[in-house]
Order: sequence, then C-alpha cells, then structure tokens
Amino acid sequence: MKKETCQTAGEFGKCPFVTAQQLLKGKWVILIMHELNEGPKRFGELRRSIDITQATLSSQLKKMEEEGLILRTIYPEVPPRVEYTLTDIGKEFHIVLASIEQWGNAYIEYLKKKA
Repeated sequence: MKKETCQTAGEFGKCPFVTAQQLLKGKWVILIMHELNEGPKRFGELRRSIDITQATLSSQLKKMEEEGLILRTIYPEVPPRVEYTLTDIGKEFHIVLASIEQWGNAYIEYLKKKA
C-alpha cells in the first residue's frame, strides 16, 4: 500500500502499518508474543517470565485474545488449568520477532560502542 494511502486512510484493517501498530501498541504485547512463540504457557509462567503485574497481564491477554492473536484454553481439571498459545496468525509473527531480535542486538552493540 502506498505511503500516502496509509496516512490518509488511517484505518485499522486497511493499512498494514496502522493495523500492525494498533495490534502491537500495548507495552507488553511483543514480550508476550515472544514468550508464547516458544510454546503454550500458563498464566503464572507468563507472569514470572515477563515480570508483569497480574492485572496488567490479564488485561493484555484478554485484548490479544479478542484480536485473534492468542488462544485461551481451559482444561476441565481441579484446580482449573488455563493455557495460552498463539493462533495461526499469531504464529506468523515469529518472523517479526526474529527481525526485532536481530535489530535489538545490533542496537545493543551500537550502545556499547557509543559508551
């Protein structure tokens, strides 16, 4: 899509950049996607690995589930077990995660040289 079209459209679902920006605008989305890229995780596992408050994680997971990025599975056990996994479209984000990791490492090296 042409840059001008994205800037004037500014609508979710029409411009790939606006759409991605809206889906990734939460502070924790990329870290949650990174954790779930490794496989299914339970709520407590995610909370500990990201060091995020329970309320914030719960809110972010609900939003990501509504957007179709993750799937929440409740197992009929006592106590109940809930796992979160990436959906098919969420799994496609692994390419972006690899690029972010590569760029992040390059920037870390830049900072080391700068210091």
